[in-house]
Amino acid sequence: MMICEWKDFSTDADTYTLEAFEETVGDQFESMMIEEGETIPSYIWTLNYVIIIKQSTRMFSDISFAKIPRNPVCQ
Repeated sequence: MMICEWKDFSTDADTYTLEAFEETVGDQFESMMIEEGETIPSYIWTLNYVIIIKQSTRMFSDISFAKIPRNPVCQ
């Protein structure tokens, strides 16, 4: 489901608010996609990037962000 309003989410290690997310990625939030039955988004769109959320679990649940430019310049 695509939503255009921020929805806080958390892992065992961190809680992500809008302010914390924007500070972490250095860009402004636009929308997010959360799969049915999940609490952590799969993708987050910002003004300049598509952020892929990669989940990992070892001793505790954690995530990492992969930033992909939205409008890459080809030369």
